Amino acid sequence: MLIDEAIGLMTTTGARVTKVDLADFPLPLYDGDLEADQGLPENAKILKSHMIAHDGLLIAAPEYNGAITAVLKNAIDWVSRPQPDEPSLVAYRGKTAALLAASPGVIGGLRGLTIMRMILTNLGMVVIPEQQTIPRANGAFDASGRLKESADRDAVRIVTDRLVQVTTQLFNSKSEP
Repeated sequence: MLIDEAIGLMTTTGARVTKVDLADFPLPLYDGDLEADQGLPENAKILKSHMIAHDGLLIAAPEYNGAITAVLKNAIDWVSRPQPDEPSLVAYRGKTAALLAASPGVIGGLRGLTIMRMILTNLGMVVIPEQQTIPRANGAFDASGRLKESADRDAVRIVTDRLVQVTTQLFNSKSEP
């Protein structure tokens, strides 16, 4: 629900948005031996191609036991794997990212965002400082999946607007001499 709210806000800026739900791209647990034996799974290749095609990444994720989900970490690991004839970390390095989280707890997924920020920074991404958590998420959305509180919507808009702004500035400056 949170990602749909954010996508709706981003599309008003003219940003090109592709929604990716990791549930649509099942992957085996990352294992170097499995990779050496079978190569990159097809779903990892598809995810990687989506990420390569975009300059920025918006992640909206829940927090499980004070960390990011295993599904998200596994996808990050598979997509990070180098392939012949491509630059190292091509899906991540130099791209922008913004972080959102929703959780039934009182801090709304903040611990997971802290870990996610470290991972993405380590992969060479520019993670914008603006982020937003939605605490008590089980009651934060209405029946149509929209955030109930205008303050929450406004806070998400700040994050999405800033992601679009930084991404545009960063990639426009790369094309200039």
